[in-house]
Amino acid sequence: MADTSIEWTDMTWNPVAGCTVLSPGCTNCYAMRMAARLDRMGVAKYRGLTRQSGGRSKWTGTVRPDPASLELPLRWKKPRMVFVNSMSDLFHERVPDAFVAQVWDVMATASKHTFQILTKRPDRMAHLTKILPSLENVWLGTSVESGDFLHRLNDMRQVRARVRFVSFEPLLGSVGVADLSGIHWAIVGGESGPKARAMSRLWVDEIHFACRAYGTAFFFKQWGGRNKKMAGRKIDGKTWDEFPLKSHSANAVL
Repeated sequence: MADTSIEWTDMTWNPVAGCTVLSPGCTNCYAMRMAARLDRMGVAKYRGLTRQSGGRSKWTGTVRPDPASLELPLRWKKPRMVFVNSMSDLFHERVPDAFVAQVWDVMATASKHTFQILTKRPDRMAHLTKILPSLENVWLGTSVESGDFLHRLNDMRQVRARVRFVSFEPLLGSVGVADLSGIHWAIVGGESGPKARAMSRLWVDEIHFACRAYGTAFFFKQWGGRNKKMAGRKIDGKTWDEFPLKSHSANAVL
C-alpha cells in the first residue's frame, strides 16, 4: 500500500505494474516516470517496465501482475478509499482474466474498503463485469482526455457497477456538454509536471454544466501546470469536492 496525495482517494494499491501508451493522455503519464525511478532504486516489481526515449521514460509494454500484493487490503484495519492500480491498468489486455478475478475476490473480502478502479479500456471492463460479481464497495471508471475519446463513456454505461465515474484528467481538449447519463461522478483536472499541456477554463465549465444537467457529482482536482500547487484547485474561489451519493447505486447496471 501507499498513502497518496491524490485528492479523491486515501491510498493506492498496485497488484499490477506496467502499461502501454494508448492515447494522448498517456504521453506524460506520471506512472512512467515513477516506474523508472523505482527501477533505478532496485525495486524488482518495476524492473524493465520503462525505457528512455527522447529524454523521457516510456513504457516497454511489459505488464507484470504481482500476486504478492493481493493480500495487502486484507491487512488494513481502518476503512479506506483505495485507488487500484495507479501504476497500471487492471483491464489492460495483458492482465489475465483469472488475475482480474483474483483482485475481485480480494475486494469482495475486504468489503470495509471502497475500491476505485480507473481504466482507458472500458470495453474490456464492460465485458469482464458481465462475468464478475457486482460489488457494493467497488467504483469503476474510465479516463477521457478530449472529445476524441467520448466513445469510452458509451462503453462505460455498459459496465456493471454500483458507481460509475469518469476522470477528465489530463483534460487536453473540449468535450462539450458531454452525455453523462448513467455516470455518477466526474473528476476534472489539468495535466501537471515539467511538460504539462494547458487546460482551458471553458473546457472545465462545459463539464461542470454537464454535471449539473445530468445530476453527476463534480470533483475539481487541479488546474495543473508545471507548479500545480501554485495553480491550486479552486474555481472562482471555491473548492469542488463532490462525491457520488449512495442513492446513485439505484441507477447501477447490475
